[in-house]
Amino acid sequence: MKELVAAANEKAVGKLKGAQPFWVDVVPAREALGLDKKTILHAGPPIQWQDMCGPMRGAVLGALKYEGLAETDQEAEALAASGEITFEPCHHHQSVGPMTGIISSSMPLLKVENRENGNCAYSSINEGAGDVIRFGAYGERTVQRLKWMETVLAPALKATVLHMGGVNLKNIIAQALNMGDELHMRNNAATDVFVKTILAALTEAAPEKDRLPEICRFLTTNNDQFFLNFAMAACKAAADAAHGIPYSTMVTAIARNGVNIGVRISGLGDTWFTAPAARVDGLYFAGFSEKDANPDIGDSAIMETGGVGGCAIAAAPAIVRLLGTGSYQDAIQQTMDMYEITLSESEQYAIPNLDFRGSPIGIDMARVVETGITPIINTAIASREPGVGMVGAGIAKAPMQLFTQALLAYGEKYGL
Repeated sequence: MKELVAAANEKAVGKLKGAQPFWVDVVPAREALGLDKKTILHAGPPIQWQDMCGPMRGAVLGALKYEGLAETDQEAEALAASGEITFEPCHHHQSVGPMTGIISSSMPLLKVENRENGNCAYSSINEGAGDVIRFGAYGERTVQRLKWMETVLAPALKATVLHMGGVNLKNIIAQALNMGDELHMRNNAATDVFVKTILAALTEAAPEKDRLPEICRFLTTNNDQFFLNFAMAACKAAADAAHGIPYSTMVTAIARNGVNIGVRISGLGDTWFTAPAARVDGLYFAGFSEKDANPDIGDSAIMETGGVGGCAIAAAPAIVRLLGTGSYQDAIQQTMDMYEITLSESEQYAIPNLDFRGSPIGIDMARVVETGITPIINTAIASREPGVGMVGAGIAKAPMQLFTQALLAYGEKYGL
């Protein structure tokens, strides 16, 4: 059995490390995923309207108004509660979304192709800062921004990437790690490198040249997290390639819906193992405190699954104060702890502050249980009230309960 598990994990982590994610297109969700207007995808493991947290409910209302299924907030809420809307996790549809993770039929999605394995993954496009749907906003400005992204931004990005023949996301992630990002909460360098990479093609290929100033303002003004969605789709494409390998104990998804957190294990199929969503320990913006915070939320823990984010926090000195992790030496120790529960080290994702040691990659549920060390997740803190937005940032720890559940299920499945 040890030999079977070791071989399976070597294969799984090899798929994760060997992925070659390229951004190749921008496609409406109805075409990419076959979504009809009455299907809404959300972050985290499965959840229904009556159980959703405030931010996710607000985001659903915004999506229903954006799709033209409701004109007022009251109409949208009645429709959401009517049973006519199907709610499913993004992860069930080869996709991921930050925070509330809401994806609806008309939304343009980033298409990322794993050229090593041939599979694809999708993500929504980052909306920038302010009253955005990922934090549960659903007002008129939020809906108008989504329409602008659909009709102006998405066609320009699509023309750009087709003109370029694809963009290697792994190269940008690797470069950004060397520039002080950890790629989950800090994407400043990654966004700058990405914009520089596409800018010439954008100006050449954009179908409406007179809209270029507003597109460039959107990409460069108060939008440091723009690359996060690309990186999430890249990690999702890598993790999906490593999923479904018999006997593997490697984690292929960690996701939170603001009520529960769930994990999936490569050798245990599509079963979710869940626990109550963790509280986020961190720092709050002026005027906010822990009582304002929603429990941990979002599909963006796919970043830790892919060997960056919390796993690579030692690469990002500037993020330590924002996350309230203590000293920089504490951040170094957090990454060192992640080496204890992972199967390998990345050859591409190097951490300069650890003498360019590869980032820890391939979280192993068995090692988590054996060591008592659980994965850390770098994350924003969302207000529990829809539409208020980000109220702080910090670190959440995936509960041990997830991994003990999974290990017991593994033993039952494989006769241990």
